[in-house]
Amino acid sequence: MATKQKTKAPSYHYDAIVIGTGPGGEGVAMQLAKAGKKVAVVERYEAVGGGCTHWGTIPSKALRHSVSRLIEYNSSPLFADNHLSKSLTFSDIMRHASGVVKSQTRLRSSFYDRNRVTLFHGEASFVDAHTLEITRKDGSKDTVTAGQIAIATGSRPYCPKDIDFNHPRIYNSDTILSLDHDPKSIIIYGAGVIGSEYASIFRGLGVKVDLVNMRDRLLSFLDDEISDALSYHLWNNGVLIRHNEAYSSVEATDDSVILNLESGKRMRADCLLFANGRTGNTDTLKLENIGLKADGRGQLKVNENYQTDVDNVFAVGDVIGYPSLASAAYNQGRFAAEAMLGIKTHSALVEDIPSGIYTIPEISSVGKTEQELTAAKVPYEVGRAQFKHLARAQIASTQTGSLKILFHRETKEILGIHCFGERASEIVHIGQAIMQQKGEGNTIDYFVNTTFNYPTMAEAYRVAAINGLNRIF
Repeated sequence: MATKQKTKAPSYHYDAIVIGTGPGGEGVAMQLAKAGKKVAVVERYEAVGGGCTHWGTIPSKALRHSVSRLIEYNSSPLFADNHLSKSLTFSDIMRHASGVVKSQTRLRSSFYDRNRVTLFHGEASFVDAHTLEITRKDGSKDTVTAGQIAIATGSRPYCPKDIDFNHPRIYNSDTILSLDHDPKSIIIYGAGVIGSEYASIFRGLGVKVDLVNMRDRLLSFLDDEISDALSYHLWNNGVLIRHNEAYSSVEATDDSVILNLESGKRMRADCLLFANGRTGNTDTLKLENIGLKADGRGQLKVNENYQTDVDNVFAVGDVIGYPSLASAAYNQGRFAAEAMLGIKTHSALVEDIPSGIYTIPEISSVGKTEQELTAAKVPYEVGRAQFKHLARAQIASTQTGSLKILFHRETKEILGIHCFGERASEIVHIGQAIMQQKGEGNTIDYFVNTTFNYPTMAEAYRVAAINGLNRIF
């Protein structure tokens, strides 16, 4: 009787190849490497870290921190005896940001070295579902194969073709980091998260800012009160916000930029920052060679395991769209790696993903807004704490802002937390931790019954909880 021969498994250079070394790609690579897999990563630029480290989260937040400290210095009576304000240029604070970027790059590079992950520098494109061609800067090419491939190529700013982004006075949210002169005025087109953050940064440097918003309010996904607080704060600091506007054309000259709006308005400034949307980096991957097609935003569709329509190809991070957050991308990478390994120890991303918006002051929220709860007819109550009443805020001169807790009137379950003020992105996680508790573990009573260090900003939770419970009758 003839014995049935086993089909020999195909031989590949690597168990897995990850395209991109941002938070999503790093999450995939590290999880696979720690599971003993032979892993390679492909990075198109000279240093690892992706857009998050080099053009997005890290440099912009380092810039924001420096400007915030400058504002704090100039507004403090302790340093204002000579009545002269300290001033810095964009280039000055970029030097600090560059140092942070270098430190992050060194750290992230060490992860790949320590875990024996092979790093290729070049542009990756698909030959077939298991084969990648990597083109280096000098034109030379490598061909590598893997059993599985993860796409974590991130996104880039959307740049309409009718605007000349090669002009030295027109920038997107990546190229603005190369600004080497000291503008007196700037037009920021797009009042989303990036546009609002840069409006705060430039106004903090004393630059005249015009912020053009295509919608009728700033960051409309936020709780209305928080959106209103940001609008007021920007207005109070001198930012001119134009709502419900769209551009018709842009004129750039040697000494200025003119933005023509569909409403007939004309605006002139030293430079223009176009910050209206992002596009997934999929156009150079030659996805057609594996039967994949990105949507109009350059994004890929995946299932609950971050698997594309091609079984052995996965995708994570900005390239798959929502929530397009560095924090979420790293977890997406870990979860995708588990699926690639054929294990499932984690569920999907948490339902309530916190948002951190690094305007000056910061904004952070998690859970439902008042508008959502009202529409759903949920009987909720509100507890508030004004930062100006907290001893720690008075000591640190960070009295602008407040914490708002939304909770169910009957069960006292925390439904949403919204914070506006310095350190908001840190403060929100205290409430998030309680919201994630099951059953009776999630209750506003926790903040009343626990003991907080004093003085701290965390004490705002106790103040807000008592304020809210006093409204129940």
